[in-house]
Amino acid sequence: MKKKTEMLTRNEHDERESAFEQLKIYGGRKLFGCVEVDASKNAFLPILAGCLLCEDEVCLKNYVNLSDLGNMRKILNVLNVSSSLSGKELYINPKKIENVKITHDLASLVRASIIVLGALLGRFRGGVIAYPGGCKIGSRPIDIHLKSFRALGVRVIERHGYIYCHGQNMKAGKVVLDFPSVGATESLMLCGCLLNGESVFLNVAKEPEIVDLQNFLNAMGADVSGAGTDCIVVRGVKKLHGGQFSVMPDRIVAGTYLLAAAICGGDVEVEKTFFRHNESLISFLRQSACKIDVFDDRIRLRADKRLSSIPKIQTLPYPSFPTDLQPQMMVLQAVSSGVSIIQENLFENRFGVVPELRKMGADIVIKDRTACVVGVEKLYGADVCASDLRAGAALVLAGLKAEGYTTISNVSYIDRGYERIEEKLSLLGADIKRGLFE
Repeated sequence: MKKKTEMLTRNEHDERESAFEQLKIYGGRKLFGCVEVDASKNAFLPILAGCLLCEDEVCLKNYVNLSDLGNMRKILNVLNVSSSLSGKELYINPKKIENVKITHDLASLVRASIIVLGALLGRFRGGVIAYPGGCKIGSRPIDIHLKSFRALGVRVIERHGYIYCHGQNMKAGKVVLDFPSVGATESLMLCGCLLNGESVFLNVAKEPEIVDLQNFLNAMGADVSGAGTDCIVVRGVKKLHGGQFSVMPDRIVAGTYLLAAAICGGDVEVEKTFFRHNESLISFLRQSACKIDVFDDRIRLRADKRLSSIPKIQTLPYPSFPTDLQPQMMVLQAVSSGVSIIQENLFENRFGVVPELRKMGADIVIKDRTACVVGVEKLYGADVCASDLRAGAALVLAGLKAEGYTTISNVSYIDRGYERIEEKLSLLGADIKRGLFE
């Protein structure tokens, strides 16, 4: 495969830049036009880990320049797996892969680093990794991952901040998850691909990203079935080959743009997205009085008046309403007519955006994992700071609606999941700029 090499330092440079940059928004404009959705970060990450199982080069299409993906490429690079870009195509070469310890400085960069452990177990029957990092939105324990590995015969030792997995006695088997964890489901799928025999995984996650991982693995020669249901069956094969694969669009990014249109008003078409991936969100938006038209790979939303609050919203595993859209949905409730009760069932620190929204005039009261949001007629621009990826996206939406200027710091959080969000929103008529502002 011919390709132009692009050094990993580009991502490192972008990440350093965004650590100091800010977003400045002059709010109050309605949004009009079309916006395309990039490939899914949460699908790309486990697929990148899945490349470790392959014996030949893999070409992943629709690559998006996000810091989380850049950090995962750094982890692959330490394992002697090279990656290079040619346009939007990412080439992964795992032919000379080495099983080495993944240290704290790397594992702390991205939460999905834990999924690499499942791939290392599948390829080498062992692996060592430091405890993973990511956004500080809650404990997100990895106990489910480790318990699942143990159920397949892996000896797991936790010591000095590292997880040591010895899989010489691994064997295919049946694993029932205590909770339908997305990460644990992905880890098991990767772990089981090269095991001799049939593994059955029950009470697994059903997210579209799980289906995309299954499609990728099967395209490389695996035998996986059942993704999208609560039972996945993996029949082990001797090896996985290389090939090409197009990663699915990001349903959370699509949902963020739909919510931006609902909050600001206007007429926006979100392209390269699928209705079935965001059915729960679209149901809520229709209840709010948004006009929504659904097509094969695009969604059009029109909002021409102040919307009505949703009385109760709670986050649950797919296909229910996703926690990754909860902060953005909170902004919509903050400017809608009425009162909304939002219950966060997945991450205990997912309300980190609330103090910043209060600075902008939102009326929100928190008790434990429940937020009471009383809609106000106006938000006002303020200097605010993102505390995590989705909180940052929510503050962007609030800034688009607020009167006057809003300046958002900690843009590096936003860049973990949205590539140049200011450029996409500017195409819709938003007044949003990136830079260093006094």
